[in-house]
Amino acid sequence: MSADSYDLVVIGSGPAGQKGAICAAKLGKRVAVVDRPDRVGGVSLHTGTIPSKTLREAVLYLSGFRQRTLYGKDYRLKDNIGIGDLEKRVRPVLAHELEVVRAQLARNRIDTIPGIARFVDSHTLECTGKDGVRRLHAEHVLIACGTRPAQHPDIPLDGKKVFDSDQISKVEAIPRHLIVVGAGVIGLEYASMLTALGGEVTVIDQRPRMLDFIDTELVDALAYHMRRHGVTFRLAEKVTSVIVDAREKVVATLESGKTVSADALLYAVGRQANTDTLNLESAGLTTDARGRISVSEYFQSAVPHIYAAGDVVGFPSLASTSMEQGRLASCHMFGEPSKLETGHLPYGIYTIPEISTVGKNEQELTAAKIPYEVGLARYEELAKAQMMGDHIGLLKLLFDPKSLKLLGVHAIGESAAEIIHIGQAVLSLGASIEYFRDTVFNYPTLAEAYTVAALDGLNKL
Repeated sequence: MSADSYDLVVIGSGPAGQKGAICAAKLGKRVAVVDRPDRVGGVSLHTGTIPSKTLREAVLYLSGFRQRTLYGKDYRLKDNIGIGDLEKRVRPVLAHELEVVRAQLARNRIDTIPGIARFVDSHTLECTGKDGVRRLHAEHVLIACGTRPAQHPDIPLDGKKVFDSDQISKVEAIPRHLIVVGAGVIGLEYASMLTALGGEVTVIDQRPRMLDFIDTELVDALAYHMRRHGVTFRLAEKVTSVIVDAREKVVATLESGKTVSADALLYAVGRQANTDTLNLESAGLTTDARGRISVSEYFQSAVPHIYAAGDVVGFPSLASTSMEQGRLASCHMFGEPSKLETGHLPYGIYTIPEISTVGKNEQELTAAKIPYEVGLARYEELAKAQMMGDHIGLLKLLFDPKSLKLLGVHAIGESAAEIIHIGQAVLSLGASIEYFRDTVFNYPTLAEAYTVAALDGLNKL
């Protein structure tokens, strides 16, 4: 079988694969992207970032959650919100984003090959699609095949009563009471959405603390507000079995002997990389137990011409960082190396309220024995927040008390993931918090929280 030759073959068309392919094409390389025809855009577009964040916006809008501080806790834009109401918002967004991805690949003259890829050897791939098998020769390969929800033999997923995050779109009705197994980002995001709709949620996790990479003060604030809206946390607890009883209730038994009953259960404990079908052994590669590929700071694998980027290389597994990883992988493989500044990566967690953070947190600075001071701005001090009805938000600046250099920014509340980028820019430039004191921000805005927080911090010195 003859093989079509490419400078780069990308396996996967999600954020990492798409941006890696486009970067190589702009460098004048011949590029092909292999993915299943129903998965163009990857997990991010079909079951991850885009649908979940669109669903969140639909929930906040239809439930009237954002306006309840202004109009009362019983305020709702629509009563009896169903799955169909949410889908009306999600479907057109997904369709538009799919068009955008396809147009960008086509505009950059990238061959999109429908099918499933597997290695024959380190430079040869077979792509199996509905039209048969096609062989590709690649000078370089970028593996960006993404992940899927991890499964557990003691959690029998049926896609109806017991489901994972990929199966949520197929659930027939919104449960009034949901068990969420896993207090990670995905589990907490969906838990907070259901409570915004008026449901009850029990979150179970075997770890004693959730979101241990996020500033403790923000996590405590999130837990407080989620509890106020109907979430029960059972941390340091392990689920040993799950059944659906005669009443059509899902019953989870815990290692401690407790049982928890609900209408449905979401299993959201970790992700498994989609590398098991790639025949990586033929390319000379291995993975860890979760199917993840080990890479260098330039996203280069143990086989020099094979790179990997996105969720398949592990933490932080964010669409935003995956895009940059894919781009930087292409830059390095074609002689324009650049490293990812991991210390300045922003994290956005779209719970209700949302959390965003960049730079060091208090726990990291304390462990590293780095002196710091704290400046706080509470949303209740901001006119814009009063207009929006957000009285719970908080912006937190960490800085060096001698040089005043900014060390970290942490935010919880409305638009936290938006305003974090102001702090990210100042942090990346190595500037001090005096910038926030001396800069005029539009008024009224949430951005002026930076001035309030900087003045608070400076007043402590």
